[in-house]
Amino acid sequence: MDRKEFIKKSVITGISASLVPGMIKAKNVKPKKSTFDQMMKQVGFNHLPNQENKTMNTILHKADTRGRANHGWLDSHHSFSFANYYNPDRMNFGVLRVLNDDVVAQGRGFGTHPHDNMEIISIPLSGDLEHKDSMGNVTVIKEGDIQVMSAGTGVYHSEFNKNKDKEVRFLQIWLFPNQQNVEPRYDQISITDVEKKNEFYQILSPSKEDDGVWIHQNAWFHMGKLDSGKTASYSFKDKDNGVYAFVLEGDVSINGQELNRRDGYGMWNMDQFEVEAQSDAKVLLMEVPMKLG
Repeated sequence: MDRKEFIKKSVITGISASLVPGMIKAKNVKPKKSTFDQMMKQVGFNHLPNQENKTMNTILHKADTRGRANHGWLDSHHSFSFANYYNPDRMNFGVLRVLNDDVVAQGRGFGTHPHDNMEIISIPLSGDLEHKDSMGNVTVIKEGDIQVMSAGTGVYHSEFNKNKDKEVRFLQIWLFPNQQNVEPRYDQISITDVEKKNEFYQILSPSKEDDGVWIHQNAWFHMGKLDSGKTASYSFKDKDNGVYAFVLEGDVSINGQELNRRDGYGMWNMDQFEVEAQSDAKVLLMEVPMKLG
């Protein structure tokens, strides 16, 4: 089997187990199959920008070019290769490895499954998502919350739609960490208290003392809710980072590039950019290191 076929097989077989509800029973041990190792294998053919290119660089991912898996109980769109969706040009954006736009049916969800050495962020868009894990956490997250789990040395968890009468929609985001084998941790907060109108407000950072949740990575997430016609600027926190903008709702223009609902737009080798709302819009900005390790 050649290298490309090996990587493709890893994508198809290595992740799909986590999608099947209840197929793995919880144990208080480290997962045998490392989330980090499997994901690192899969970035052999990836979208890592050329670090020698010092000019402004961008990558556009239109919403209708994403992968999709509809399992009935789960309808998921993948911005990057995941489970049965494999695209060697859509493996990751720097340390951003997974960006899944998930819709989970009433009362259904992800059965108990393992992770290790991955920073896992969930952002609910509507409905209520119930979380249980091997650290003893039993919580519910809803629109206006953000959840983070540092898988570290290993953790098991499940996620279910708490409601029997409506869907739950949420973003599932995985980042490679800058530290391995840390003690697993869980956190969730409401971000409504830091919300600002017509400007970007921080919801995640590397610092425990900063606004939002924190993770083991030199990354910052900002959310922006913009009225039609308004413009908001963003300045990079680290010159070696890139920003992946994901349009949750509405239509915007970033430095002249028109973007619509659920489009993704990656930018690097720049200091700042402006987002102009063509309609009422909501945009998530994910600033992440562009080099792995």
